[in-house]
Amino acid sequence: MTHSVYWFTHDLRLSDNALLRHACEQSSSISFIYCIDPDWFKSNRFNCQILGEQRWAFLVKSLHQLNSQLNARGQHLVVYFKSPLDVIDHYYSHHNTRVIYCSDQVGLYERQSLSAITDKYSEITLKQSNTFTLYDMHQLPFELSDLPSTFSKFRKKVESSNLSIKSPVERPSHFPAPLIAPVPWPKSLPKVEQLYCEFDAGEVAAQHHVGQYFSSSAPSEYKLTRNALDGMANSTKFSPWLANGNVSVRQTMHALQKYEQQHGANDSTYWIYFELLWREYFQLYSVRYDHQLFAFSGISANKPLTSFYSGRFKQWCMGTTPYPIVNACMKQLNQTGYMSNRGRQLVASCLVNELKLDWRFGAAYFEQQLIDYDVAANWGNWQYLAGVGADPRSGRHFNLVKQTHTYDPENTFIKRWRGDEVYSIDSADAADWPLSS
Repeated sequence: MTHSVYWFTHDLRLSDNALLRHACEQSSSISFIYCIDPDWFKSNRFNCQILGEQRWAFLVKSLHQLNSQLNARGQHLVVYFKSPLDVIDHYYSHHNTRVIYCSDQVGLYERQSLSAITDKYSEITLKQSNTFTLYDMHQLPFELSDLPSTFSKFRKKVESSNLSIKSPVERPSHFPAPLIAPVPWPKSLPKVEQLYCEFDAGEVAAQHHVGQYFSSSAPSEYKLTRNALDGMANSTKFSPWLANGNVSVRQTMHALQKYEQQHGANDSTYWIYFELLWREYFQLYSVRYDHQLFAFSGISANKPLTSFYSGRFKQWCMGTTPYPIVNACMKQLNQTGYMSNRGRQLVASCLVNELKLDWRFGAAYFEQQLIDYDVAANWGNWQYLAGVGADPRSGRHFNLVKQTHTYDPENTFIKRWRGDEVYSIDSADAADWPLSS
């Protein structure tokens, strides 16, 4: 038996966490940790932070909820405001820790952090397993290097292979003794603002939502309502909890299969699986293409013909463009940390096509704002729309007027989020002084 560290990342739950069960079974004492990197709150090259106020507030609530669950089992979560390497160095030097448990990571920088730890400490054993996707890598009917170039090809290969999805596992029945005593959260952590959010964070809330959704008739109508711009009941709304790991994708799929057994399958229930498969594809895509996920030219050989106008980007972020539907979506995002899938496609199309901006700035702003931010899905989807990703076409350009007539014919959504407050673009000179009329 060993003294271990379980490093929570995007698996903030106790149930359906096989790695957590294994850690509890193999450790005589263990410390459950979460590392909040100070770099998350610094401006990056796109003038955005990794964690904006909404994401930060949702994450903090998830961590408090996880800590409460651990407290009920004689354990606790230790939260650090340091880089992961510094935290592991502390455990290595002061607590003689030689075993680290951490879920498999799909993000480039997350994988680099793990490599930095194992490169520095040859005596540390890093134990990992998949807690974030439907299928394990060894189940797939192709090598990662041969990942199909489009989602359609991927979907057909997966569906024709009739892959089994593992059943969710129960939470650990026994938790080892704490390796260290409880410590207060760092006082230097950024302040959590009291913000409006339709989603309650944490595993308990996630399980409640999934159960409530599949107790309704909504799954059988999903394909008819999923493109709505607003409303909690119009789409599954699983994404914030999936992104933070408050619920697993296997738990979600298990609930879907149970629903189909009880109420029958149709195009709508299949489409829920279809969307989860899209998520699966992007997780693999992130690992397969590594740093190319963040490259201007994506996985293509051609760079988009765009420029950068700081004024246009600011208008897009604030929802003060000439396009009411875009303004409404962006104001919704800024106030709630969430936006519908249809809305995301529209505002991304606007940034790339109408405003002629570098798609990476849009992806970085989404990373900052979205409570359901998922590195693979976010950057993969932006590449897809910008025409530099997994799409045989050169890009996707939505007609914003037509989309408004289709999805907001009465301007209800636009009025609710004050999207009709429109402004012209490029109304400032090089020094950002407003131009006179």
